[in-house]
Amino acid sequence: MAELGAHLTVASAGDDRPSIFEAVAQDGLMAAVKPALQHLVKVLAESNPGRYGSLWRWFDEVYVVLDLLLQQHCLARCSASFSENFYGLKRITLGDCRQQPLATAGLPKRQHWKSLLLLVLVPYLKGKLEKLVSSLRDEDEYSIHPPSSPWKRFYRAFLAAYPFVNMTWEGWFLIQQLCYILGKAQHHSPLLRLAGVRLVRLTAEDIQALEKRSAAAPSSQALSIKSRVQSAARKALGGAAFSLSTGLSVSIFFLQFLDWWYSSENQETIKSLTALPTPPPPVHLDHAAASALLPEPKTVCPLCRKTRVNATALSTSGFVFCYRCIYSHVKAHQSCPVTGYATELQHLVKLYSPES
Repeated sequence: MAELGAHLTVASAGDDRPSIFEAVAQDGLMAAVKPALQHLVKVLAESNPGRYGSLWRWFDEVYVVLDLLLQQHCLARCSASFSENFYGLKRITLGDCRQQPLATAGLPKRQHWKSLLLLVLVPYLKGKLEKLVSSLRDEDEYSIHPPSSPWKRFYRAFLAAYPFVNMTWEGWFLIQQLCYILGKAQHHSPLLRLAGVRLVRLTAEDIQALEKRSAAAPSSQALSIKSRVQSAARKALGGAAFSLSTGLSVSIFFLQFLDWWYSSENQETIKSLTALPTPPPPVHLDHAAASALLPEPKTVCPLCRKTRVNATALSTSGFVFCYRCIYSHVKAHQSCPVTGYATELQHLVKLYSPES
């Protein structure tokens, strides 16, 4: 049985294709980096909402710009994405079967821009669609719109169709990977086929060319002023992308440590280390500000100044409001109206009194 599956991990001498495990591993590399950065930004936003709150609200857009810069740098420098270069792979066009160009030669413009758009734009749109589906499910659960409204019927139909669309999308990738394992396809991902490229391993000549390119220092003495400005701009962007790629390479090992730290066998240790006393109220809320924001009776909503209806608490701050008041505020501002802490709709907690 092991002999039959040996070809999945070890390629033959004349085969330059990566194994399915290498291909899948490089796909999951960037997917693991984004949640780690998102958690870091969330912690910063919760600690200082005034300074980092906008960074948390626009995290997807900031990340896609950084991802675009990083992938552009890697594609132009080594004909591969960041994760593909990390695993020693490169992209070549479908016609380059016998004589492969060096990794430093870059891809043709058509394949380069198609690869860049598919690497950056598709994950961004997929993430936005998942967030839209999550928000629509929350609205459908809490019945914000009347049941007979056209918008209610529309997004209920959309929510009913989304699982089938997502299943078709994931099934397309699964079938492509199965064909790649069986040797019936040159791509393990449909996105590579749409870009018109395939993955191969870096050769010794590719590694030598990349090392020479990194060591070479282009002379700028004979350049004109315009060329010097363009060269300086390219160097600045390249330096920023190189710093980002180097930082991500180092952070990958740190992610492994986080996986170990938050594993189940370390939960008791984490609880003992984090068993700290209850933190005090927000520092920026003095007594005058607190008296202005919070009503005297504890049963009054701080937003509408009326007796609370359908009491709902925020898990980020602990204050209690009317459900409709706090839902509208969090959806519009993504923050607690009293403390300013970064807050999302899933942080709303329904309170049930003994009388109800």
